[in-house]
Amino acid sequence: MNIGDVIVKTLEDIGVDTIFGGSGQSDSDILFALEKSKKIKTVIIRNEQAASFMACGYAMFSNKLGVCFSTAGPGVINLFSGVAVALSDSLPILCISPYAPKEYRGKGDLGETTGLHRTPDTQAMFRATTKGAFMIERPEQTCDILEEAINLAFEGRPGPVNLHVDYNIMKVEVPNVRPIKLEIRPVLPLAKNVEQFADALAGLLEKKKKVVALLGYGCVRSGAEKELLAFVEKFQIPFMTTMDGKGMLPEDHPLHLGMTGISGDLGAKRAFKEADAVIAIGNSFAKWSTWMFNKDLFADKLLFRINIDPHEISRYYQADYYMVSDVKPAIQKLNESLGRRVSRVEKAAMPVEKKFADEKIDHKGPKIHPGQLVQEISKHLPEKSIILGDAGAHMLWLAAYLKLTKGQNYQNPGSFGPMAVNVNSSIGIKCAVPERTVVAAVGDGDYQMAGFELMTAVENKIPVVWVIFNNNEFNIIKMFQLRIRKAEVFNRFLNPNFKAYAEACGALGFRVEKIEDFAPAFQKALASGKPALIDVVVEPDIYPPFNPYNEPAKP
Repeated sequence: MNIGDVIVKTLEDIGVDTIFGGSGQSDSDILFALEKSKKIKTVIIRNEQAASFMACGYAMFSNKLGVCFSTAGPGVINLFSGVAVALSDSLPILCISPYAPKEYRGKGDLGETTGLHRTPDTQAMFRATTKGAFMIERPEQTCDILEEAINLAFEGRPGPVNLHVDYNIMKVEVPNVRPIKLEIRPVLPLAKNVEQFADALAGLLEKKKKVVALLGYGCVRSGAEKELLAFVEKFQIPFMTTMDGKGMLPEDHPLHLGMTGISGDLGAKRAFKEADAVIAIGNSFAKWSTWMFNKDLFADKLLFRINIDPHEISRYYQADYYMVSDVKPAIQKLNESLGRRVSRVEKAAMPVEKKFADEKIDHKGPKIHPGQLVQEISKHLPEKSIILGDAGAHMLWLAAYLKLTKGQNYQNPGSFGPMAVNVNSSIGIKCAVPERTVVAAVGDGDYQMAGFELMTAVENKIPVVWVIFNNNEFNIIKMFQLRIRKAEVFNRFLNPNFKAYAEACGALGFRVEKIEDFAPAFQKALASGKPALIDVVVEPDIYPPFNPYNEPAKP
């Protein structure tokens, strides 16, 4: 077996069944190795950036390794946006990229990225944007390096790794082929930290102090739904979520406060402000969920933290009690320890404010209210669906007005936040969990950055539904400019006929201009089993909820 064959066989052995990449000269040997595989589907994309986003999606709601690859030079550099997403959003992906052979380095090889003589240095670039950058330069290194790289991707807080391969040796036989060993050690809490955490929390509950839980995407990745539900119900702890934690516990649960942050529910905001203690579980205190890093958030309250990454514990807000742990085992231990200390808890008092998702929107304008559109999506979203926002105002409408109750999940672009990431990651998600419905609800600006991958979905029969919020502008940028400068510039653009484009690609296409026409189009798209695009004309001069921490709440 040559190096290309060994890489593909290793990916097969660890359960990878789809990988995403671009065709080129220097990655031809990996392409031929993939062509022989009976277990891996290879999705060839239109742009390598999309491959990296799809690899992120593949890892997002599964326990699988996302894999992307490219040809050398510009193909490799196109992968960096997705690699950066994986680093900031804790997604295990492997990025495979060819590298100039030793005999060509510094001579100006086509696509050379050695850093020599005015060439980019992708080794340095990957070291700065991954958990580890590796290089195979001798065939006998192949299995050892693959083992180290893949284990590192999953170890502790997951993230991306890069594998450069000298493209002239890719076809050389590997003399010491062996299966790699995955030895991923779980991150478990220290017993003393569990006891300190439980002691302090028990004291607060016994004194009937106001305690709330804040649940983030780490809870979703950990698969801790059952343990967290038992925790909040047994100890009557009201809970709120970050954007990416939405849906991990049912949002119609009596203890659900809503979403936190600057576009969050008013009851969640009030409960957060009035709390004596906040238990932050599997979240990273991103900009919008902390009301733009408000320095006084925990000035008058205790902070309990559970996070897999020790650097997150007190990165900005000092934790009073903490557990460095994967969420699931931490909550299991906490349930046991707290249960020995607290036998009975009174039913929690909940705020009276309605959530945005339950708001009755009375809109008479000529275009569709974005909040109404999101509520319609919620009504017709199948069980266990995954719905994605992208970068823009629509993301805030989705986060505020979605009501996820049936094992559904929501994901936004994360703290790195490139436009179009979820336009493309949706394809990777559907490949990883084909039994779940995947809907990408995206802005018109987002879609035009990467919508040509619709052809990739059609070609590979990947039935994602895209819903475009069409307002012919960068709406959230306009909103911020108007708030800060009382004027706005360079936000308007022309849109194509999205319906005609979808049909030209062989997908289903719909155009919706009245809210009552959305549900029939959405239901047809969901039932079709084909890629589908729904172009929805939304009102550009209505903005999502935006409630700064120290201002009175304004619905």
